[in-house]
Amino acid sequence: MIQPVAVIGAGPFGLSTAAHIKARGIPVRVFGDPMVSWRGHMPAGMLLKSTPAASTIGAPQPGHTLADYCAAAGIPRLATDEDIIPVETFTSYGEWFQRELVPDLERVRVVSVGRHPGGGFEVELESGELFPARAVVVATGLSGLSHLPPELAAAAADGPAPTGPVSHSSQHHDLTRFAGKELIVVGAGQSALETAALAAEAGARVRVVARRRVGFGAPPWHQPRLRPESPFGRAWSLWALSHYPHPYRYLPAHTRHYLARRVLGPLGAWWLRDRFEGKVRVEEIDRVMGAEAPDGTPVLTVRTRTGATGRLPADHVIAATGYRVDIGAMGFLGHGIRSRLAVSRGTPKLGPGYVSSVPGLYFTGLPAAASYGPVMRFVCGTGFASPRLTKHLVAAHG
Repeated sequence: MIQPVAVIGAGPFGLSTAAHIKARGIPVRVFGDPMVSWRGHMPAGMLLKSTPAASTIGAPQPGHTLADYCAAAGIPRLATDEDIIPVETFTSYGEWFQRELVPDLERVRVVSVGRHPGGGFEVELESGELFPARAVVVATGLSGLSHLPPELAAAAADGPAPTGPVSHSSQHHDLTRFAGKELIVVGAGQSALETAALAAEAGARVRVVARRRVGFGAPPWHQPRLRPESPFGRAWSLWALSHYPHPYRYLPAHTRHYLARRVLGPLGAWWLRDRFEGKVRVEEIDRVMGAEAPDGTPVLTVRTRTGATGRLPADHVIAATGYRVDIGAMGFLGHGIRSRLAVSRGTPKLGPGYVSSVPGLYFTGLPAAASYGPVMRFVCGTGFASPRLTKHLVAAHG
């Protein structure tokens, strides 16, 4: 019996990779809850910052773009840079993509991946099933990677929680629970600013606390016209990072990590400005020095831009502080595998075709950003990653 490839994760990168592997006639088993992060860990009413061009999931054949889904679903076509995508529409698109191209998805959790005595890997499922796999693709998205700065952790002794004093932005789907409450949102990126705007619209009194100036991108009609287009805007650097990520992994490590984090970094979408300004207070600070919640009510201690120390009380604090890749947090990878993985600042070092230092073990999506650039933080990265990963897998394990 031919051993299958195991794909762990059913978000855009997992579904795209699985569709490409299936199209090459290779047995594949795909595990996860389709689009779970988008459906359960994004706030209701959220709009995507990315344009339609940056929001199509890479497929091995035509007919499965976001515009194709809109046509099939009978909803207005989303195609231009001025079209804004509701998260509910994008989630439905991903679920449609799954039904069309990965219909045999298994909605079961992978609990461990280890080496198989006969070569390859041994995968254990939550159901108790054990099976051998010739290769494993890790495409678990943002799951388990939410980042809570240590300065805020002291006020969340049992970890961030929606019902505790401090939470992470990924833990909120319904922001109406904060109606009438004093809410602090820590961060300056799209997640922070949109969470703040949605909470204010739900009736909360919201203050954004940020270490950098809060800003918003330029609308499409103000983008420079004499530069090449990319899914992220018109600029030579964005064009190169979007279409030619191949050389990225040869850059010095500090440069790769810096660019993966900072390119298209903290900035609100152009369409969010009118919903934010005048509705949300902004406190620009030098840094958060600490947090406490002795009676269950959080208080931030901050250093202001003038060097003074201030205390900011609230009913709840949301940390919109992003995600950090950490191989150590991927508990389903057995110790034997993790100990053999070459890593850089917690992220796997990937070679050609997205393969790790453990032959047959591949990573795609956010964990690949430090090796292939910031395009891997966005859905459109599937169009680059999936065919190249599949090509390498076929050559090495076909």
